[in-house]
Amino acid sequence: MSVQAEFDRWAAAGKDKGMEERHWHTAKEALARMPVESGETVLDLGTGSGYALRALRETRDIGAGVGLDASTAMVENARSYTDDPALEFLAGDFEHLPFAADSIDHVWSMEAFYYAQDPATVLEELRRVLRPGGTFFCAVNFFEESVHTHEWQDTVGVEMQLWDRERYREAFRDAGLYVAEQNTVPDREIEIPPADAFPTEDWERREAMVDRYRTWGTLLTVGVAP
Repeated sequence: MSVQAEFDRWAAAGKDKGMEERHWHTAKEALARMPVESGETVLDLGTGSGYALRALRETRDIGAGVGLDASTAMVENARSYTDDPALEFLAGDFEHLPFAADSIDHVWSMEAFYYAQDPATVLEELRRVLRPGGTFFCAVNFFEESVHTHEWQDTVGVEMQLWDRERYREAFRDAGLYVAEQNTVPDREIEIPPADAFPTEDWERREAMVDRYRTWGTLLTVGVAP
């Protein structure tokens, strides 16, 4: 199944709102670190419901936000959630960004980069469109060290890139981006039941749930365009 078809299906089922709620636990901490100034332009790669751009407009007064998603249904949903003329949502693929060189101040991507079938080209495109000093904040929950997320590949109908932390750093550098930061952001909000409540519907052991959310959470890699 194509990325578009998979996420069109998710959008039709209303899963975009559920994704927004779950991702926000760690996304808000990562977004708070972005060096965004009033009036700047932000690209949201794999925008989903568009929640990140709405938050940046409200809290950071960005001048313009563009949300790009492979799913036309996700884009339609994102458009329906706001009437802010400064926010635009487009359907397209990550490997061919419809923007001029040096036209974007910052790029945000949450739980989307690993769906890219040609990640090296995506990073090269991001390097092209970022202005000097611009940043790429790449946040993923599906990565090698977070072993309890690996099973997601079995439930998603498209190929996912399972990279470790070093692979992310190397790929950023190969594309010409400086790696300014890389760390994990724990999910401190999801409720983890006491040990005597396990097994649950989704977890056999409490230790596994703690490892997934509190130990690893979200991997954040920050690249800076020279």
